Amino acid sequence: MQTYDVVVIGAGAMGSAAARALAAAGREVLVLEQYELGHDRGGSHGGTRLFRLAIDDEAELLRAAQARLLWEELENETGVQMLDLVGGVDHGIDERQVRESAALLGRHGVPYEVLTPEAATERWPGMRFSSEVLYQPGSGRALAAQALTAIRSSAGSLGVEFRSQCAATGVRVAGDGVEVETVSGVVRGRQLVVTAGPWTARVLGGAVEVPAISASQEQPRFFTPMDASAPWPVFVDRRAGVPAYGVFEEGRGVKVGLHANGPRISLDERDFQVEPGRDAELIAYVREWFPGLDVTRSEAISCLYDNTERGDFIIDRRGPISVAAGFHGEGFKFVPLVARYLRDLVTGSGATPEVFRL
Repeated sequence: MQTYDVVVIGAGAMGSAAARALAAAGREVLVLEQYELGHDRGGSHGGTRLFRLAIDDEAELLRAAQARLLWEELENETGVQMLDLVGGVDHGIDERQVRESAALLGRHGVPYEVLTPEAATERWPGMRFSSEVLYQPGSGRALAAQALTAIRSSAGSLGVEFRSQCAATGVRVAGDGVEVETVSGVVRGRQLVVTAGPWTARVLGGAVEVPAISASQEQPRFFTPMDASAPWPVFVDRRAGVPAYGVFEEGRGVKVGLHANGPRISLDERDFQVEPGRDAELIAYVREWFPGLDVTRSEAISCLYDNTERGDFIIDRRGPISVAAGFHGEGFKFVPLVARYLRDLVTGSGATPEVFRL
């Protein structure tokens, strides 16, 4: 039986980027994926994600800033654009929160503007604002699909082996390594990295105890702009009880969603269908606050979140097994940073922040 330095379970964004980072560190890496590469059943598919710096959490802001530098490194190494910094707005927060957030950004040298609702509407006529707007020119879109394609291609050039349609059905620590049962036989690694989203506990089967991870089926929509030439920043709107977010994607329109508003589901029963009440809530929100979007021309899509009860990511190591999961639909902007954390856990050259540990 061939023994790899590292076996990675899950070929989504986190697993593919971790595999690439480990191969660049000189490790022989095998990646197992239960579906085809680029499938739409997990949390990594789709053309775009928001990339933004946190305005209310200093540690997260600093991690996002670090991730941005790592994205730029990946762009330089692959020759593929991965971030498009079209700017981002946060609004729907009160004046005190705006001042506190602006002070946080200012302390760390992050460029920002505070705009009146009128000034913001003049700049982005497709949106309507009711309070001050905090604008970050260094925020924008992560070009998720092309970034992930480039990361996998780079990983392959570094010797990473991807096996699709090869589900892991069991994990056990054996001797000085880990054996992974798959649908096509047993593979062995000196170390194992599990980046399987809401499938994580099922894959591990008790080999490592992880906090409960639930799956929610989120249902944003792409709405067609009235004016194809209108500018669109990425945005987070906190006016309602459920934060709303949005990002423009060429060829599809403006994706708008209510964050973490989807029903909890069983992974074996996912139906990709919208829940009518939540869908009506989203459409009503867009009708009220987006004069530049046509609510009669839209497309519902389905996204999968993997969620922990405590609300933190899980990134940690137990013996020869490292785990990264529980990203709550917010992990993509951190992909190269999570990959670095996992590389350091596997190689013993570093540790993740305490807040992420099991």
